[in-house]
This record gives sequence, structure tokens and C-alpha cells, in this order.
Amino acid sequence: MDLHLKGKTAFIAGASRGLGYAVARGLLLEGCRVAINGRNHVSLESAANKLRSETGGEVVPVTGDLTDAIIPSQLIDYATNALGSLDLLVTNAGGPPAGQFESFDDAVWQKAIDLSFMSHVRLIRAALPHLKASQAASVLTVTSYSVKQPIPNLVLSNSIRAATVGLTKTLALEVGNAGIRFNSILPAWTETERVTELMTNRAAQNGTTVEVEITRQSKESPLGRMATPEEFANAAVFLLSPAASYITGVMLSVDGGMFKGTL
Repeated sequence: MDLHLKGKTAFIAGASRGLGYAVARGLLLEGCRVAINGRNHVSLESAANKLRSETGGEVVPVTGDLTDAIIPSQLIDYATNALGSLDLLVTNAGGPPAGQFESFDDAVWQKAIDLSFMSHVRLIRAALPHLKASQAASVLTVTSYSVKQPIPNLVLSNSIRAATVGLTKTLALEVGNAGIRFNSILPAWTETERVTELMTNRAAQNGTTVEVEITRQSKESPLGRMATPEEFANAAVFLLSPAASYITGVMLSVDGGMFKGTL
């Protein structure tokens, strides 16, 4: 299937590793020109060079911390100037720390809100004028299947990511008449650095090993394993593409059947 992505321009947040990196790679392989974002300049440059080597595509690295209120608009402006336009936006950020409700004060909650909710708000707000000029505008927010099925010891993520789902659905309705599609992917456990960090936390709590915790979590899927970043990216690239032109307001679980509900 031709996804009609050749020549399209994209901004992918949180793309120096993990899910964001996989999406950037998938879009580049389809002929997109991409800007990738991350907080660490060295890591981001390394990711950009690796993407160029693997795909031969155009990659613009844009360093900046999405939790800083003034940074998202600066990132979008820089990326759009470098690429000449903006068709696709992927809002993605690393998750807040693991822990239970009573262990977090207001300062930790606010930092988590800035990371896992306001980063989406600010990126979308800055990108909207550019997206309105596109003939194939699409926005993808990356959240978690925890918005449907809360994950133990992740109260911050369980709570705050649900707000991003509400934002995504609202904007699909509110801005659809401008021709901009809004969707979200709700991944479950995927083989990324972030998941390794969470499994390390569990292992420390349970007195086990990371390998034991990964095996236990994998059993929650009928497929008996975690996803690969490429499997997530395949779904993301399709939803972003003009091939999905009549799909908007969808919250797609890419979870290997870990969510046990019917809706």
C-alpha cells in the first residue's frame, strides 16, 4: 500500500530513543522529511546520524526540554523553518516516575503534568497555524493503555495521560473542519529504554531481576511477549498518513491484548 507520505514533513517529539525514534525511522523510510526532538544534544545528534545512515533521509535535530513552557513553540518554529512546512506532528514524552499516590507531593505532580500533558498542549498550540496550511495535516499523541487499564505503581502516568486522551478527542471534533486529524496510540509494554527502567524499579521492589519482571509482564499479553518499537511505529505511521484520511478521534490500543476490556 502506498501511504502517500513521500515529501511530507514531520515533527516527532521525544525521538532520540524508544517509540519516538521508531516512528521517525518509519516515516523516513516512507519518504518523509523529519525533525526530531530530545533533551540531550549529544544523544539527539547521535540519533539523527543513525537515522540518516539507516534511511538516507533528511533529519533535522532540534534540542529542547518540553517541560519548559517557552520551548515547544521555539522548537516548532525552528523545525518548520528548516523543513519549509509542517504536515505531521507526533507529541510524545517520557513518562513520569513510578510510585504510589502517597509518595508524591504537589511539586512532583506539577512536573509530571508539564511532561505528560502540557507538552502535548504546547506543541499542538504552536503547530496549529502550520498544520492549517497543510493538505494532509495529522497529529498523533502518544499516551498509554493505562488510560483504560491503570498500571500498578504508576499513579502519575495513569492519571495524567488520561487528560491527553481527552484533549485528543476534543481537538478531533473542534478542529476537524480545518482538515486536521487527531488520533492517539495507547501502547502497552514495549521493548524500550523506558520500560527497562520501570522493570528495574519493579525488580528492586520485588527482590527479583529485570529478566524475571519482563517475563512476568509479558505473560499479560495473549501473545506472550512485549511489543517491539517497530510494531508500534507501523501503526503510528499508518495513522499519520493520508492512507488513513478518514480516521480521526481514534484511541488505538497497540497492546498485544493486554487490555482485557471490550471497548
